[in-house]
Amino acid sequence: MGRGKAMLTALAVMALASMLTSTTTAQTAAPSPSAAATATPDNAVMLTIFFKHDQSRPLGELNAQLEKQGFYKAFPPEGVEVVSWYVMMGVGQVVTLRLPASRLREVNRIIETSAWGSYHTEFYPTYDYKPTGLANHEKAK
Repeated sequence: MGRGKAMLTALAVMALASMLTSTTTAQTAAPSPSAAATATPDNAVMLTIFFKHDQSRPLGELNAQLEKQGFYKAFPPEGVEVVSWYVMMGVGQVVTLRLPASRLREVNRIIETSAWGSYHTEFYPTYDYKPTGLANHEKAK
C-alpha cells in the first residue's frame, strides 16, 4: 500500500474512532469513560505502529529519554492487546495492537507524550487476514 493510501486509511480509522467516542474533548483532556472498553469482533481495530529510532542519538540516550517520559509505564495501556512486538534491525520496533476503536485516541496520546523524541512514529490500521487467507488456500487445493 502506498504511503498516501496508508495515511488516508489511518485518517479514516481515526475519524471513525472519533465518531464512536461519546465526547468531543480537546486532545489534552483525560481519556473518556470508553477507555475501559474491551475489543470485540464488532468494535476492534488493529493498529501497527513503527517506532523508528532517532539514529542521530545513541541508544542509551534514547532509552533514558523513554524512561524519563514514562514510555514503558504508559505503553501499552491496560486492556489493549499486544498482538506482536518485534525489533526490526536498522529501523526500531514494530508493534501491532488490537483495541476497541474508541481507544484509538488514548493510544495516540500516550505515544505523543511518551515516545516522541526517541522515536519517529508511523501508524498503519490493519486487520487479521490470516483466517481468510488460510481458508482461501485450503479451498484452492
